[in-house]
Amino acid sequence: MMSIERLKRIDDNRLEVPADYKTGMRTKGIIYVDNILEKELEEESIEQVANVATLPGIVGASMAMPDIHTGYGFPIGGVAAFDLKEGIISPGGVGYDINCGVRLLRSNFKKDTVVPKLKELIEALYNEIPSGVGSKGKIRLSPDDEEKLLLKGARWAVEKGLGDVSDLEKIESGGCLEGADPSIISQKAYERGRSQQGTLGSGNHFLEVQYVDEIYDEKIANALGLFKNQITVMIHSGSRGFGHQVCTDFIEVMERAIQKYNIALPDRELACAPFNSPEAQDYFAAMKAAANYAWCNRQCLMHWTREVFMSVFNVSPIELEMTLIYDVAHNIAKVEEHIVDGKKKKLVVHRKGATRAFPPGHPDLPVVYRNIGQPVLIPGDMGRASYVLIGTDKAMKETFGSTCHGAGRVMSRHQAIRQAKGRAIWREMEDRGIIVRAAGRETLAEEMSEAYKDISNVVEIVHNAGISLKVARLRPLGVIKG
Repeated sequence: MMSIERLKRIDDNRLEVPADYKTGMRTKGIIYVDNILEKELEEESIEQVANVATLPGIVGASMAMPDIHTGYGFPIGGVAAFDLKEGIISPGGVGYDINCGVRLLRSNFKKDTVVPKLKELIEALYNEIPSGVGSKGKIRLSPDDEEKLLLKGARWAVEKGLGDVSDLEKIESGGCLEGADPSIISQKAYERGRSQQGTLGSGNHFLEVQYVDEIYDEKIANALGLFKNQITVMIHSGSRGFGHQVCTDFIEVMERAIQKYNIALPDRELACAPFNSPEAQDYFAAMKAAANYAWCNRQCLMHWTREVFMSVFNVSPIELEMTLIYDVAHNIAKVEEHIVDGKKKKLVVHRKGATRAFPPGHPDLPVVYRNIGQPVLIPGDMGRASYVLIGTDKAMKETFGSTCHGAGRVMSRHQAIRQAKGRAIWREMEDRGIIVRAAGRETLAEEMSEAYKDISNVVEIVHNAGISLKVARLRPLGVIKG
């Protein structure tokens, strides 16, 4: 029987993967998807939701958001929480691009100001922001710098003059996870990360100049400083080769650990270790270092973006007032407190291609957003739209305070390149009024709109499910792809 036919529809926005879907499941799976996106579900990603449900110490359901697609071990869009005593931590539940994430900047500029100089602006940003596979940045790190950066995250960049202290309060976890341990990072990871700090990267990483074209919640938009036709900038990047190597190194460690701790797995890509084991604690400390690398990276990219805007438009920082709205992590595992069966409990929550969406009043939110909830930033593809949402109490109750992270692919990169053969994607985009620059033609083909689900469908599901609520829609004007 086809996998999809064995799922049970709970309501308009959720499908259940029953706990008897496959042998070894300790709990059910829940996939947030409506009748439209149900048709896009891959059998392999459903299997991955079920596989995650077999892991020791899982608490609640194995979940996937509507941007679900097949990943390494866990599905992308996956959310799973584990007990600290009985549960595990898995590098496959975090992903190779540790703390890949997105940040959104607001400005005082309106669309009419920027459009006449859009080509010049995008060219200047492309020249200033290193992008592409293996690109090297302009930051040179001494061994002492490397260690401090891994311990301090975004704060390291601010101390070097790359940003303002006020930026830090608007970054998830203040832009730094405490407990990183630079001493357990491999030399290979250091080598890969040394020249890549302050670079955008490749693939789906981007820097996008946008405008606000729709406001859904005037009160929250005002609190975030958003207004119609305003220029915003979204930056999507991660921990580059450094994080990739940390993941690679610890997958090998975990493959040995599953034998040592006699953990039966339906898929070796779920390799993991008991959370309290030395292997797990080493991975957690290394993952924190990579997360801090990524926050520092986005901080540097933001600083240079501000400088380019000021230069192209010949304005002062006060006139531009380009301030950070928020920065969220996508690929991360964090110890958080949640209510389970009416009791507070600390869990290690894996978000693999998912966004934290904490509600109003949560103590982990910065004071400035404590009354409204956590800003949730959901980028779409480069041709359609992105969204700003806000976290909710319902997310805290249903999804360990999580929601989707983007549109989610419907085509593999190879499929997209084949389908784009003979087309000039950059010209198609320019005909729609969107200027794009990329390090290679294939990158644009991989990232064309048709390669992704329609972000509006994805966002509608999490909004209707109540696990995050729409605030504003942003349309692209110019995009730099890695």
